[in-house]
Amino acid sequence: MYNQLKNKQMNRKLKLGLTLFALGFLGVLTMLTVTLPLGDLPEQIAQLPPFTIKLITLVNPTIFLLIAVVVGTALYDKVNLSIPTITSLLKIESHQPQTSFVQQLKYGVSLGLLAGTAVMLINFIFASVLSEQFQAYYSQLEITLLARFGYGGITEELLLRFGLMTLLVWIIFKLTKKLNNAVYWTAIVISTVLFAVGHFPAVYAVISNPTTLFLTFVLVGNSIVGLVLGWLYWKKGLEAAIIAHIFTHVALVSLGLFL
Repeated sequence: MYNQLKNKQMNRKLKLGLTLFALGFLGVLTMLTVTLPLGDLPEQIAQLPPFTIKLITLVNPTIFLLIAVVVGTALYDKVNLSIPTITSLLKIESHQPQTSFVQQLKYGVSLGLLAGTAVMLINFIFASVLSEQFQAYYSQLEITLLARFGYGGITEELLLRFGLMTLLVWIIFKLTKKLNNAVYWTAIVISTVLFAVGHFPAVYAVISNPTTLFLTFVLVGNSIVGLVLGWLYWKKGLEAAIIAHIFTHVALVSLGLFL
């Protein structure tokens, strides 16, 4: 009887993991629509067709996605984090209080638009003192709307919230034997800083010697978004964080048309 229950639970986890990986991989594939600044490439790679080079750049995020999904699927329910809408659709039982999709949509859209507006305000403030590097960065980093929604909205949330933040909460929980607000906030802050710093390679690919002020701008802008998304994953479920990330980009693109 015990083995049957264990096998049933493993099958449910496998179904959830495969579903999340499929969603995340679709997000990875949206990066094929983007021309990324790759900097200096080894001669052997530089001679390859552009599309082949693009495919090569998808290998690392796919590997990281697989690791994040495996880690998140194994640990999320052990630290009272949730994926309410997807687990409900897959008919996977959950012992945590379930947030409705309507609630997730409400919080995700409103906080996503608010976070995007805050980032645009920061962009406006820093642009006046970082005009040269600011223009160089954004003129070369042309992210398509599909990639913003797919890779940014889905894949990054699986990597950074579902994978990394879940792991951090679990590690801190094991070390402290507590699962209180401080544990979740510590994990949110650490994963947020890593999320922001993760944008630095793109900066250095475009600007050889970015100023400290410009790196601060990248750090602050992305940290605001990361804190909001981390809180949403904790309180409203992973889908709310995904929705908010997508609508952060909606706000950035929409406001960018007027500024």
